[in-house]
Amino acid sequence: SKREIKMRKLDSTKVRPVKTEQLLHIEDHDFALRPGFGGSPIPVGIDVQVESIDSISEVDMDFTMTLYLRHYWKDERLSFRSNKNKSMTFDGRLIKKIWVPDVFFVHSKRSFIHDTTVENIMLRVYPDGNVLFSLRITVSAMCFMDFSRFPLDTQNCSLELESYAYNEDDLMLYWKHGNKSLSTDEHISLSQFFIEEFSASSGLAFYSSTGWYNRLFINFALRRHIFFFVLQSYFPAMLMVMLSWVSFWIDRRAVPARVSLGITTVLTMSTIMTGVSASMPQVSYIKAVDVYLWISFLFVFLSVIEYAAVNYLTTIEERKQLKKRGKASGMYSMDAVQAMAFDGCFHDTDVDMDLSPFPEPCEENETRASQTNISNTDTPRLKRKRSLKGNVGRIILQNNHVIDTYSRIIFPSVYIVFNFFYWGLYI
Repeated sequence: SKREIKMRKLDSTKVRPVKTEQLLHIEDHDFALRPGFGGSPIPVGIDVQVESIDSISEVDMDFTMTLYLRHYWKDERLSFRSNKNKSMTFDGRLIKKIWVPDVFFVHSKRSFIHDTTVENIMLRVYPDGNVLFSLRITVSAMCFMDFSRFPLDTQNCSLELESYAYNEDDLMLYWKHGNKSLSTDEHISLSQFFIEEFSASSGLAFYSSTGWYNRLFINFALRRHIFFFVLQSYFPAMLMVMLSWVSFWIDRRAVPARVSLGITTVLTMSTIMTGVSASMPQVSYIKAVDVYLWISFLFVFLSVIEYAAVNYLTTIEERKQLKKRGKASGMYSMDAVQAMAFDGCFHDTDVDMDLSPFPEPCEENETRASQTNISNTDTPRLKRKRSLKGNVGRIILQNNHVIDTYSRIIFPSVYIVFNFFYWGLYI
C-alpha cells in the first residue's frame, strides 16, 4: 500500500550512506602529488608523545621507544562543506588513497605500527582541508654511546625524524608547538637509568645526491644508577683485595695457607672481571670499571708476589742459619717451626733433620721423636699449649718478615688513596 511505501522511505536504516570518496572528492584529484606541487614547500608540523622507553642495550648500542607520532598539514583537495564545521575521523583504510608525509626514523634498526586489534592509525580531516595524521609506533634506533666513564656515565641519545623523498624544496618539517611539541608519560622509568631530560630540536641533513632535508631530533639524557654495579662489581672487588691482605698476617712458613689464599683471590678477581666484560660491548678503549677492576687485580696479584719474595728471602736466611748451627755429623738442629717449613710436618720438640736429597717420611720422624721422649709426653705438651695461648701475638711477630710488616701498612694505605682519587675523578 502507499502507507507502507512511505514508511519505508522514512526508515533511516534503509537509506544508503554517502560514500567517503563522494564527500571528499578523492577521485577528482591526483594524490600521488604533494599539496601545492610546483609551488612553495608544504609545511608539516610534528608533535610526539613518548609513551615508554622499553629498553636500553649497551651491547647493541640501541634503545627501543614507543610513541605517538602526529603530523599536521593542509591539503585543500580534502576540504568539504560542513554546516557545523565538524571534522571527520577515519582509520587506516583511507591512508592508501590520499597523500601523507613520508616521515621515517634515521638510524632506525627496526620499527612497526601497532595493529592490535586494528592498525593504530587515525586520520582527522577538517572542512578547510587541515589534516591530523596520528600513529602509534615502536621503534628501535641506534644510540652512539661512550663507555669511557661506565658505569658512572651519562648517555645522550636521540631519535631523528626526516622525510625520505621530499627535500627542503618540497617539504618543511617543523615542531608544531616548539619545545612543547614533545611530551612524555609521567610514569616512564627504567631499571638501570634515570631519565634526566627530554628536549626537541631541529636541523638540516645534507646528502650529496639529493640535497638538504629538514630533520627533527628527540633528545634525552640517561644517567646510570650506580648502586647495582657497586653491589655486583665494586664491593666484591674491594672484599677480594682486603682478603688478600690476610696473607700478610699468616705465618710466613705456612706455605699452603698463603699460596692457596693468593690463588683463590686472583681467580675470584678474574671471574668478576670476566662477568663485567661479558655484559659490555667489545670497545677498544678503557672504561672506568676496567680501571678499578684492573687496579684491584694488581693489588691481589702483588700480594701473591709479595709472599713469593718473603718465602725466597726466608729460605735464604734459614740456610745461612743452618750453616752456622751445623754439626760435624752433617745433621742440623732446628726448632719445630723451622722444621715444618722443610718437611711439611708438625713437630712438638726440636728435631735433627738430615738435609739429604731423600728425607725420611713424616711418620718415621714422629715415631722416632715419640720413642726418645716416651717418658715425658704429657707434661711438656700441656706446658707448651699454655705458653702458646698466651704468646700467640709474640709468635706471629717473631715469625714475621720485614716485608710483611711493611705490606700491612703500605697495601691498605695505597688502596685507600687510589679509591679516593678514583671516586673523586669519576663522580
